[in-house]
Amino acid sequence: MYNGTNNKSQTETNPIDMRRFLTFPLRLCALVLPLFIFSSACHSSNASKDSESVSPPDEEGYVNLLDGNSLAGWEGDTSYWRMENGILIGEITPSAPPLKNNTFLIWKEEKPADFELKVEFKISAQGNSGINYRSEEVEGVPYALKGYQADIDGANNYTGQNYEERGRTTLGYRGQQVTIPTSEEGASKGNAWTAAIVDGSLGSSDSLKTLIHSGDWNECHLIVKGNRLQHYINGVLMSDVTDNDTVNRKSAGLLGVQLHVGHLMKVEYRNLRIKQE
Repeated sequence: MYNGTNNKSQTETNPIDMRRFLTFPLRLCALVLPLFIFSSACHSSNASKDSESVSPPDEEGYVNLLDGNSLAGWEGDTSYWRMENGILIGEITPSAPPLKNNTFLIWKEEKPADFELKVEFKISAQGNSGINYRSEEVEGVPYALKGYQADIDGANNYTGQNYEERGRTTLGYRGQQVTIPTSEEGASKGNAWTAAIVDGSLGSSDSLKTLIHSGDWNECHLIVKGNRLQHYINGVLMSDVTDNDTVNRKSAGLLGVQLHVGHLMKVEYRNLRIKQE
């Protein structure tokens, strides 16, 4: 039955319901928007953290030893060494003078003691090279060095080991953690120092070899602090020698890169940089 009073009541309340309906989205936005902003801020923060976690390692304090254009600061036989397109190249060619002894390009600016050195290298299949440090020149032999060497060869039989040029020979093979005791009775036998004590393993030589790129670029990282000498290739520790031999060890000396006598070969170095303490 039609009732005027009731009809009036419906007429008065309908506009109010409509306003509530229209303002609901605004209220919803007021509630949701802060949550969206908070969520976006968290996502941005996480993205920033992810970006930081994959950023390149800090290179602060490193000094580049190659100017990319010349052999400034270095001494060696230019029959074998040259700078080409920003890359240091050591090469024994058929037209080069016959090589009678291992020859080095020697950095003459300083004699580093404790340092970290990073360099990228590439070497031909029959190549034999290395990075000498804490070394001294050999009297009477031009451009020859005696001292510690981070060994490098094209077949990767020795790459990463610690070899002492013109000295105690192999101090630590690839994959070895070694202590060299104070000893005046040690001797080189089978091209290795007999007094060396193997304290631990870094992995088999063969398994570590698979991490070295034949015929392509690799990075060598040397950490030389006190009497501890660590050789890394492509970020992997290959040899770790603690030299307690006060008779034979050296605490500072020359840096140099080697061309080994014996074969036609080519070795390339780039981005050679050092950080000294």
